Amino acid sequence: MIRRVILFAIAFFVWCLLTWVPDIQHIIVGIFAALLVAILTGDLFIKRPHVLKHPLRYWYFFAHYLPVFLWQVIKANLDVAYRVLHPALPINPGIVKVKTTLKSDTALTFLANSITLTPGTLTVDIDPEKSVLYIHWIDVKSKDTEIATKIIVERFEKILKKIFD
Repeated sequence: MIRRVILFAIAFFVWCLLTWVPDIQHIIVGIFAALLVAILTGDLFIKRPHVLKHPLRYWYFFAHYLPVFLWQVIKANLDVAYRVLHPALPINPGIVKVKTTLKSDTALTFLANSITLTPGTLTVDIDPEKSVLYIHWIDVKSKDTEIATKIIVERFEKILKKIFD
């Protein structure tokens, strides 16, 4: 039950942020939408609600994860734009295997999405039992698992571990 309440609160908060006009119609629709989301998917999310009680996790998310993520997206966008505009199209695509120390489903999902949302990389598969991700990389610098892990995963993993594990 607590999962659904937390998910309702988060969904309603996000709804309010996205439809910032604070009138009664938006609030009523937001309550129904958040309630529907909470009822239908409450068991899928927030398996460990006690994790959400630690304010330091929010600090790491907003002050550490978001700036790192946004910086990596900007750098990757410039890199991909350079490769597309370059006459020789300097790419070396391939799929690499990377390891992670993250254990929770939420942390693995955040890591996979962070990698996918960074241009030039795409998470193809996740093996949670082995803590392995398979990443399609536009410019494979190394097929060695340790080196690829250091280049792709390490920048997000340290912060996500503090937030979710």
